[in-house]
Amino acid sequence: MGFVIGVIGESEFSDPANEQRAEEIGRLVAVAGHTLICGGLSGVMEAACRGAKSAGGTTIGILPGTDPGRANRFVDYAIATGLGEMRNVIIVLSADALVAIGGGFGTLSEIGHALRAGKPLVGIGTWEVSRGGGPVPLPAVDSPQDAWAYLSSALQR
Repeated sequence: MGFVIGVIGESEFSDPANEQRAEEIGRLVAVAGHTLICGGLSGVMEAACRGAKSAGGTTIGILPGTDPGRANRFVDYAIATGLGEMRNVIIVLSADALVAIGGGFGTLSEIGHALRAGKPLVGIGTWEVSRGGGPVPLPAVDSPQDAWAYLSSALQR
């Protein structure tokens, strides 16, 4: 059995390249035999699920509302929580490792929960995090391949 890899990020693309990045991360997750978990809606979530499905992978969407039919069409298992943004904690704690791509304040909250939980986490074009003027360990990479290399290494420790 493989790992559960969380893909977190923006629901509307701030950078057109983020769609391709998310799709490629999803594909890499599936090719490696792992399951993808995300928020199940649009943007990075949909692109990552599309990438995973293109490679025969399995996807889980943790939805903020109560209607599983709101999941994007590439989600295999839609979990309707009715929890709104609080579902971010479920995504993070259900993942063995995460990649953040772009993102707004919802992504920032997921990054915070991942750091607090000690989950392996890497970012592509996402938030830079500091505390008390000093940086917080959120490795930043430029490509999906570099993100996957980082996560793969972290999961083997």
